Amino acid sequence: MLAEWLRTQGHAVDDLGPFDTASVDYPDYGYKLGDAIARGVARFGVAVCGSGIGISIAVNRNSAARCALVSDSLSARLSREHNDANVIAFGARLIGPDTAKDALSVFLATPFAGDRHQNRVNKLSNPVTGKEAA
Repeated sequence: MLAEWLRTQGHAVDDLGPFDTASVDYPDYGYKLGDAIARGVARFGVAVCGSGIGISIAVNRNSAARCALVSDSLSARLSREHNDANVIAFGARLIGPDTAKDALSVFLATPFAGDRHQNRVNKLSNPVTGKEAA
């Protein structure tokens, strides 16, 4: 539903699946998305599972990904402004389609504020040492 809507908004979409409603192991899809971000195949990503929690954990296993589980447009805006999130996650059982579309629109339109937040984002991208990335 979100992939189709994004296309109508003029965005290029590379849907990594799944493509039906059968139960799947969501970590597999989270890892694929994290890898796509790390390889530069995608600048932004959208991750969805039942609660949004598991898929966001899986995406965040890749240090190039900063996946934020959001529930509204304010959390979407702050995830971009303060954390330079490059993946937004939704809980399909917890958020309605209109709220998800609104949050996704805000996420994609919001720039990273940089400044005092940059050092923190550098640390998020270098979790092994917790030091600033060069």
